[in-house]
Amino acid sequence: MTRALKETDREKTAERLLKSSANKFYDPDVDIDWNAPLVDGKRYIPAHRSSLYGTKLWDSLSEEQRIELGKHEVASVATTGLWFEILLMQMLLKEVYDEDPTSSHAQYALTEIADECRHSTMFARMAARIGCPSYGPVPWLRRLAKLMPSISYGPARYGAILVAEEVLDRLQREQMNDPEIQPLVRMVNRIHVLEEARHVTFAREEVTRGMAKLTKKEIVYQQFIIALISYFVTRAFINPRVYKAVGIRPRDGVEAALNNPYWRESIQWAGEKIMPFLQESGLVGKPGMYFWRKSFLLPGKR
Repeated sequence: MTRALKETDREKTAERLLKSSANKFYDPDVDIDWNAPLVDGKRYIPAHRSSLYGTKLWDSLSEEQRIELGKHEVASVATTGLWFEILLMQMLLKEVYDEDPTSSHAQYALTEIADECRHSTMFARMAARIGCPSYGPVPWLRRLAKLMPSISYGPARYGAILVAEEVLDRLQREQMNDPEIQPLVRMVNRIHVLEEARHVTFAREEVTRGMAKLTKKEIVYQQFIIALISYFVTRAFINPRVYKAVGIRPRDGVEAALNNPYWRESIQWAGEKIMPFLQESGLVGKPGMYFWRKSFLLPGKR
């Protein structure tokens, strides 16, 4: 297991992150030109990151339809990210509620909440600007997720945050430097990547510190909960309704995506940075292995 961190380290990390937040942050209302025209022929995601890339359905689409599908997929990922960030803010507020507000740790948690508020607004504006609806997760998952702030705590809570943030981070890092991607999408990705780096540092240390305090019974529960939440996060990225935009029946699109080795590889690739950390921390174990494999974050059957 990763080296246990002292409580004094917690405050030092928070102080450093507070300084970084003060020195470098973005305001999407100011730093993004929302009135700039979209560029004809530019993609919204790399073709090989589409959920249908390499399938027979993909082969049946024209180039214009492939770009259109990518547009709706990036809107789905963004509005799903927005949904998860709202859950994250709820969880962080629960943490702050029991903290000493004069501590640097509590103040950085509040700073992260402020960051996430801006990111959520930014994702919503991007979806609207490119002409897509707010997809987010399917209705039953949206209802079920209301339980997440109640059933998760400690390392599993922060670990689930890391899965959502770091999987999205890797996809966005690839896109923000790709000249073939729409400039608006690249800028949104760049802002999110730069600010999320602080959030990742904060959450990783909370996982390491929290795991050192758990009993064996608690670890079993933590391993199950983080795997369950991570499964729902990765499955929520692409809302079935996106396929309607190019004339594909949603159930056919979902079936093709879930059986698509390229899409599975994309999810596993996106999780390559976070999964070794979670394994080393002890959060990946037998109680959750079924859901880890179904999430595509680890090799195995869907």
